[in-house]
Amino acid sequence: MQQTVTGRLKSLDVFRGFTIAAMILVNNPGSWPAYGPLMHAEWHGWTFTDTVFPFFLWIVGVAMTLSTARRIECGQSRAGLLRHALQRAAILFLIGVFIMPLPDIDLATIRIPGVLQRIAVCYLIAFVIFLHTKVRGQILWLLGLNAAYLLLMWFYPTPGCGAGSWSMDCNLARYVDSLLLKGHMWKQTRDWDPEGIVSTLPAISTVLFGALAGHVLRHFPWHAARLQAFVFGGSALVAAGQVMSIWIPINKNLWTTSFAFLMAGLAMLGFALAYWLVEVRGLGGWFRFFEIYGSNAILVYVLSGLLGDVFDRTGLHRWWYDNVCLALAPAPRNASVLYALTHVFLLWLLAWALWRRRWFVKF
Repeated sequence: MQQTVTGRLKSLDVFRGFTIAAMILVNNPGSWPAYGPLMHAEWHGWTFTDTVFPFFLWIVGVAMTLSTARRIECGQSRAGLLRHALQRAAILFLIGVFIMPLPDIDLATIRIPGVLQRIAVCYLIAFVIFLHTKVRGQILWLLGLNAAYLLLMWFYPTPGCGAGSWSMDCNLARYVDSLLLKGHMWKQTRDWDPEGIVSTLPAISTVLFGALAGHVLRHFPWHAARLQAFVFGGSALVAAGQVMSIWIPINKNLWTTSFAFLMAGLAMLGFALAYWLVEVRGLGGWFRFFEIYGSNAILVYVLSGLLGDVFDRTGLHRWWYDNVCLALAPAPRNASVLYALTHVFLLWLLAWALWRRRWFVKF
């Protein structure tokens, strides 16, 4: 017996909304340094903040599986689906390149990679793989992308440090970025990018991990079977990532294979909790805050970047932090969290207004 998932899966919206709210929280600190979990690991290792982006890519894979399979069953052609995916990826990529950095658009130094750009590229490549393969093929592609990445990182003789280097100052990913993206990388580094070219290979596998979770939702008809698959599968991936870290450091900036496996496992476990609370226990109403966030996730993320820039340029950031946040929470790190929660709440109000009108913006 097979079950076809129809309509919106509320637990997925809740998990997506939690992820976007967390992304806004960690991206908008009032001051530095913030609490450790709200900052990225400096290089090797991981924090709560490092889970946010891979969780979202994993969710993209789940949603891709559910929506695409449903459209195929409704008779839509694969060519039409591919055109739609190409259009969607192009829009996301262009928004990331030209809208997110507004109003500072300088084509000579504009950043080409980025969060939305990585989502677009990983989604499109994973979609093509999903469209032309079955579960076994998707697993082989997932493993193959990580194998190709490891072969490059381990054996390519990177100038200046040789093969197999994972250091911040010299590694293959940084070298490739310096050759192909010179002058168009993250402004905080300028000579490497956390969403660079080589690390995109295992990042695509993160979407494919989500696609496999989508297959679980489609082909297991009972709550217990789904939860068992998520809990056991997630635990196995977490264990695999930790074992791999003996030889391959867990590193978000390089999106190492150990990081990809660990984050996919944590995402499965996190979604299992959301699924149990919302779908099994029927407590979705308690998490409506996150469901509303998840209903327009990409739009809210884009607007959060623009809102943060407005706050910085108009002086609202400094005024609100100094006169409100510090007054209510004199400890700087507490005030920093309070300032970030301001952004979370303001963006939720916008998401709520759209949700009330049933306006769901699709990119």
